[in-house]
Amino acid sequence: MSCVAIITARGGSKRIPRKNIKEFCGKPIIAYSIESAIDSGVFDEVMVSTDDVEIAEIARSYKAKVPFMRSEKTSNDFATTVEVLLEVLNSYKMNGKYFDEVCCIYPTAPFITSNKLREAYNKFKVNKADSLIPVVEFSYPPLRGFCIENDSLRYKWPEFEKSRSQDLEKLYHDAGQFYFSKTDSLILNNSLIGTKCIPYIMGDIEVQDIDTETDWQMAELKYRMINQ
Repeated sequence: MSCVAIITARGGSKRIPRKNIKEFCGKPIIAYSIESAIDSGVFDEVMVSTDDVEIAEIARSYKAKVPFMRSEKTSNDFATTVEVLLEVLNSYKMNGKYFDEVCCIYPTAPFITSNKLREAYNKFKVNKADSLIPVVEFSYPPLRGFCIENDSLRYKWPEFEKSRSQDLEKLYHDAGQFYFSKTDSLILNNSLIGTKCIPYIMGDIEVQDIDTETDWQMAELKYRMINQ
């Protein structure tokens, strides 16, 4: 079985300019994803999908491959992650290469480590899953959440108003770091969620969306706390 790591790093970023190569705790943030993927020993190839020459140069300097550039179609604000992955896999196929498994890795995921990738991949294989997604538990029970209608606040699910938090079902959200999938499952379902999708549960300290400058500062703070 062969597995490719695809790090998705387009050049455009509105809220944090040049986000994918911005310095994070001493080096370009994309370097953390590349180094963890290479050091994990899981992948037959670690590549970066980008439309940006500077990102490609930095990726290669950290030993990732950039065998072809991303098309204009998958470089805009509306292209989905799955569309990018399928384009990469098709480009490989046109060059006579096929991978049985794929791991999508985001370029702004400094909390990824080689150990986590190995653990997740082992779980993916042992459970004979079609896909694996890292998730983190919501810090506050969503079932006790409010909504606003006509400027009035009300419980979205009033039946849980008097329920104790510990009695409510645990719900999780995507950690936004990496995804494993069988290639056939990705193509068939056009989704990173396969027929048998299993979780890789992470702790809150290991997860941080990075969409604003405040998010960025919080991520650096968490990173330094973890690596003290």
